[in-house]
Amino acid sequence: MTSMIYPTTNPAMSETMVVARAEGPYIYDKQGKRYLEGMAGLWCTALGYGNGEIIEAAERQMRELSFSHMFGGKTHPSAIELADKLAAMVPMQDGRVFLGSSGSDANDTLLKLIRYHAETSGQPDRIKVIAREQGYHGVTLASAALTAIPTNHAHFQLPFEALGVLRTGSANYYRGANDGESEADFVARRAEELEALILAEGPETIAAMIAEPVSGAGGVIVPPEGYFEAIQTVLDRYGVWLWDDEVICGFGRLGTDFGANKMSMRPKMMTLAKALSSAYVPVSAAIVQGDIADCINASATEVGVFGHGYTYSGHPLGCAVASKVIDIYVRDKIFDHAATVGDYLQARLNEFADHPLVGEVSGVGMIGAVELVADKASRQPFDGMKVGQFCAKAAEDNGLVIRPLGGNRVAVCPPLIIETTHVDELMEKFGAALNLTLDWVTAERLI
Repeated sequence: MTSMIYPTTNPAMSETMVVARAEGPYIYDKQGKRYLEGMAGLWCTALGYGNGEIIEAAERQMRELSFSHMFGGKTHPSAIELADKLAAMVPMQDGRVFLGSSGSDANDTLLKLIRYHAETSGQPDRIKVIAREQGYHGVTLASAALTAIPTNHAHFQLPFEALGVLRTGSANYYRGANDGESEADFVARRAEELEALILAEGPETIAAMIAEPVSGAGGVIVPPEGYFEAIQTVLDRYGVWLWDDEVICGFGRLGTDFGANKMSMRPKMMTLAKALSSAYVPVSAAIVQGDIADCINASATEVGVFGHGYTYSGHPLGCAVASKVIDIYVRDKIFDHAATVGDYLQARLNEFADHPLVGEVSGVGMIGAVELVADKASRQPFDGMKVGQFCAKAAEDNGLVIRPLGGNRVAVCPPLIIETTHVDELMEKFGAALNLTLDWVTAERLI
């Protein structure tokens, strides 16, 4: 054991794999064993590992300008270029871009901007944010409060009420539907529940609703058809903004540039990270619609300064790498490739729908999951997470990295550059892991 405090790890099970190197869609441990990276790292290495163009862009930027902050009127060409590229890409009118280092700090920034806007627009009470069950939005004090995963809350004493965080139901039809309820009726009920919450709290107190197009760490929850259209109608009725967390779904993961375009979302705020730089260096973007930024800027001008920013906001290295990554996405038609291979991945993943352990298969584009259940007919879940963890470990032993999530869901999210042959390898190894898991739960009399 080293002196490290490891992130999102059971301290009793740390250092179980030491990753030594990586190339393309594969990683290698220190013993030289090769693994297909079925999770793109943490949903992020869209272009795989060791891309020479990205490395060259990083080296060029480091030699030209290794660092420059952006406080007090300073800026630099790489930050301007990236901000303009993002503003031109996002599905938002007159988007304005604030740069940071992670999805967590981007969501933290937007929560602060909501409060700044409320104060400066003459609506000081309009600071509450509606977040969904099973949503994941980061781990800073504020973004962890927006997150709705128990392990990210335990013992942290998060200030939910002080931050104005409200909670509404998830888009999880498989677990959230009433007996006999159709998907259309489920969607209608979720919209009605949202409206009831807004009315109970007072529309004048609610600024935004935060949502991922497809929930990632919460289980790869794909909303039923018409879900976001119904939610958007309610939000528009009361002047509540839709806050689109694209940290996982952005830049091709769903087979489109942004998840918002795939899921018919009309956001006024967005957060981007992960695939923004294909995870080669930390960088994030918090984006707001122009009228929101104008209101904030007018007040900040009167005060004399906009009092928010990080040392590494707009770091030249992050900006240069992200800009190069976007160029590669566009030039190589990566989003189209992800859509095509994603269709194949979804078809192969759905072959497991009849497996004795699989209750639900969910996914879209290049992200998917299965939920492991004790009984398919009744949807009886396994207790805890140990079945999903066993399955993930069985896959890892067979040279495949996947990820267990809460509720014994097991996720795949490979790099966008993979080909159908990689999908076949992934599914062969995943199928073997499922069968080993079935043998284990049978022997342990868990079913």
